[in-house]
Amino acid sequence: MANRFIVEADGGSRGNPGPAGYGAVVLDPVTGEALAEAAEYIGTATNNVAEYKGLIAGLKAAKALDPEATVQVRMDSKLVVEQMSGRWKIKHPDMKPLAAEARGVLPPGQVTYQWIPREKNKHADRLANEAMDAGKAGKRWEPGASAAGLHTRMTPEPAAPASAAPLSGSAGSADAAGTAALAEPKAVPVGWAAPADLGAPTTFVLLRHGETALTPQKRFSGSGGSDPELSPAGRRQAEQAAAALAARGTVQAVVSSPVRRCRETAAAVAARLGLEVRIDEGLREADFGAWEGLTFAEVRERYPDDLDAWLASSKAAPTGGGESFAAVARRVALSRDKLIARYAGRTVLLVTHVTPVKTLVRLALGAPPESLFRMELSAASLSAVAYYADGNASLRLLNDTSHLRH
Repeated sequence: MANRFIVEADGGSRGNPGPAGYGAVVLDPVTGEALAEAAEYIGTATNNVAEYKGLIAGLKAAKALDPEATVQVRMDSKLVVEQMSGRWKIKHPDMKPLAAEARGVLPPGQVTYQWIPREKNKHADRLANEAMDAGKAGKRWEPGASAAGLHTRMTPEPAAPASAAPLSGSAGSADAAGTAALAEPKAVPVGWAAPADLGAPTTFVLLRHGETALTPQKRFSGSGGSDPELSPAGRRQAEQAAAALAARGTVQAVVSSPVRRCRETAAAVAARLGLEVRIDEGLREADFGAWEGLTFAEVRERYPDDLDAWLASSKAAPTGGGESFAAVARRVALSRDKLIARYAGRTVLLVTHVTPVKTLVRLALGAPPESLFRMELSAASLSAVAYYADGNASLRLLNDTSHLRH
């Protein structure tokens, strides 16, 4: 049975004509999950040209997911919707070839069009503006970009230090001293509350799962390995985190990675808080491919070239079809945006892993990819990021382990 998708698309021009760009997102019509994003700076153009190019990009993204899918296009451009629906004639010579290209992406019977007000097209509008901002800076938009971290994802990636430690199930990474300056729990207001003049943010309290048997051995433990359960120490850590969160009393919802160790940790917290656990696939750990279950030293011995490439670039994947940090960032950013929309103005506990937590922190700070190797993140530690309605983010807490008793 063919899939059904929603495509939301937009385009803009700062000057009309002027510097222009487009954005498009493919959504699951049932869950609202963003399945694919596209955006591009197109140079000097009009609003209408940019809108049509956004439509074409959105349709191509939907086709790439399923060429048999039925697609409902939603746009805030009355012109494009009416012209593509056949109710208005296309008179402008610049529009005719673009409309023809759009009609050729998918068979006409698979696509319908709906006009929506601009305030309901924010995702595509944001992508279009990110693309224009990137173009203004002489850079290229990349998936998973956000207003706070755009410039870092557009710049060349310097090599990470050769001594960097892995980001797998280990308790720490290379630069623990550098992390200490960030971890200042005393500076965090009780309840992670936002200053009143900024409005109520959506706050993600980020809980790394408790220990497994692999954690003390500092072995790569991602989403493609053996899926270990919590160890006795990990279960104690989960209970201690649950008690601390219950005492704080601010968490209103619990969302977990589908991986077993996170589900077990989330279940302990949710039981104490009287909440249900929602699973989000985007919060799973990176797939470390052939490195799953190995120590950093073992990977260095067996796959030295692949390891060097992985340390030097976020786009390099582990040996054997693993997942690059860039790929993880794309899916984590999509889950972040989806969860912010779902839980607007609320405090949500995300039970996840080392890489997703560090990625959310990196994106919130607008830090470069190599910063992933410079954060300490212990098992069952708590971090917190607040997201505001204007698109800004604020790191409120990092690697708090004060609730753990050994």
